[in-house]
Amino acid sequence: MTEPAKPSTPAKKTGSARQGTKTTASRSTGTASRSRTSRSASSASRSSTASGGSSPASRGTASKSTAAGTGSGSAASRSSTASRSTTAGRASTPGRSTTASRSTTAGRASTPSRSTTAGRSSTASRSTAAGRSTAASGSSTASRSTRSRSTAARTPAKPAGTGPAARKSAGNGSVAATRAPSGVPAGAVRAVVFARSETTGLEKPPRRLSPDERRVRGKAARAEVPRESHATWSPPADRPDPVALLAGQGKSRVADLVPVRYGRMMETPFTYYRGAALPMASDLAHTPSTGLIVQACGDAHLSNFGVFGSAERKLVFDVNDFDETLPAPLEWDVKRLAASLEVAARESSFSDKERKKILLATAARYRMAMRQFAGMGDLDVWYAMVDVDDLRTQFGGLLKQGQRTALEKGVAKARTRDSMQELRKLTRIEDGRPQIVPDPPVIVPLRDLLGEEHKGLDIESLLRDLIGEYRRTLQPDRRVLLEQYDFADMARKVVGVGSVGTRCWIVLMLGRDGDDPLFLQVKEAEESVLCAYAGTSTYANEGERVVNGQRLMQATSDIFLGWQRNPIGLDDGRSHDFYVRQLRDWKLSLDIGTMIPRGMRLYGELCGFTLARAHARSGDEIAIASYLGNSVAFDNAIAEFAAAYADQNARDFQAFTGAIASGRLDAERGV
Repeated sequence: MTEPAKPSTPAKKTGSARQGTKTTASRSTGTASRSRTSRSASSASRSSTASGGSSPASRGTASKSTAAGTGSGSAASRSSTASRSTTAGRASTPGRSTTASRSTTAGRASTPSRSTTAGRSSTASRSTAAGRSTAASGSSTASRSTRSRSTAARTPAKPAGTGPAARKSAGNGSVAATRAPSGVPAGAVRAVVFARSETTGLEKPPRRLSPDERRVRGKAARAEVPRESHATWSPPADRPDPVALLAGQGKSRVADLVPVRYGRMMETPFTYYRGAALPMASDLAHTPSTGLIVQACGDAHLSNFGVFGSAERKLVFDVNDFDETLPAPLEWDVKRLAASLEVAARESSFSDKERKKILLATAARYRMAMRQFAGMGDLDVWYAMVDVDDLRTQFGGLLKQGQRTALEKGVAKARTRDSMQELRKLTRIEDGRPQIVPDPPVIVPLRDLLGEEHKGLDIESLLRDLIGEYRRTLQPDRRVLLEQYDFADMARKVVGVGSVGTRCWIVLMLGRDGDDPLFLQVKEAEESVLCAYAGTSTYANEGERVVNGQRLMQATSDIFLGWQRNPIGLDDGRSHDFYVRQLRDWKLSLDIGTMIPRGMRLYGELCGFTLARAHARSGDEIAIASYLGNSVAFDNAIAEFAAAYADQNARDFQAFTGAIASGRLDAERGV
């Protein structure tokens, strides 16, 4: 854990830093090849690239480079990953000014910090000599560049790896072999996009790439899809009607609950945004896309992050909603998160300046965290997590007394939100056994839902079969635990905003006695809203898609997480897929509406870091970090997009409420 410091965008280089950069560059074989006269150094560079490694001259330069040596031509970055990577791999939480590429305490990657040092020294995002001259290109840097060193210092170098040979190395080399999401230009398909795994849908490189080659790939993506291009949002002339998209989505849901969904969405522009993941997915498909694929959340708005209990009984902060998860371009999640912050900040009447700070801090934290993870080993990235107890220690000094008190109460409350609390809240004793209390239409017990047509149905036998099918998706030790519980009762329960209308059940199971409850939530999983634009899921069961996406993105997941398929729906007789988890397990979501600007900025940074960690577990973190780079170009673009899309959301909200007022949609409020 590290001490919190002020968030800031990376500072501009000082004159001395620039001088140090030039000095280092002049000693590096990679940068020497950029000078017309340093032909011997260029030869050294060419001789070393066959294996993807740096030449002896380059390695010598690495040891001589100054602290300010962050120039894009420094060969030091070739070897810094190995020498500076963390050793134990847990990510430390938001805070201290730490150099991203240096080792952190207990091997944690530093979480949202407010440091600019990290922005200048991250190994992963430096332009390396390999970034301009690799074995893949088969040509020397000198033959490709005749610019002087002083010009290169002022002007960002165009990434290498955009020629045919480099594309073959960095990218897939075959358009037919790829499944490129919407928005990826043809050049990026050739240079960046890989074929996808038939098992997971994630990227499957044609061979194992070196870190240098992965950096080249990131630079190739930047050449094809400039970071500044992400600022653009202009609705296309043939943009689908968002009201029609939502109405179409409602056709597969429980008919009498769809008006409840619309009633919850119509309260504010933010509640509409929460439920409008499908219209935004359609819109994101018309924006520039890098083709760098991660396991995306698909609905990464700020209310889909929160606190829950780990198997080790620690409170952790993480992404906590995966209904829409699917392999997709990384920027789709980042844009969804940033736009949600802008919409929520507008509802709280934050000023333009305050909102801009929130957006820039969030995007910068994602970018800098990704660079930190790019400098870590794969196991270190996998073990990284955000521990809430550590967060309290770090952020306590930044909060006022009232805010600290509220945080302590929230943490204490989270630890009480478990199955025992739900037993007292949701049940009453009937015939000596707890039964779920009806509260229609939000909670309707199964016994009240069964009509005349179900009288001959052996519900007990059906439920045993369903529980048995679900049990088989758990790992063996969890199966043993689950087998100690017996079914007691079941009810349909309305949850959330966007999920309203999907079939969602709560199942009460009892262990040793009536005071040993286990509440499970069995929630319907439909096709992801991303599937029409990023490709369909590789999993035959949509519940399995959700579970595996969650396990990939979360640092630690519910021990009862599993899936099942119900072949006979009680309301329509059709087959439906579900995923299963605990209903309550120390879960807590922060109250967005009560946040002050500084609080929302810190929360945005925390979400940005968490999202980067989730993406780094499944995507090519080195290529992504290379794409994002050192500058604030990506941060500014995301902030501009978020503001523009918040305007779009406001227009869509007006159209949505207008459709309700005109009778096109039916809405039931207050439920």
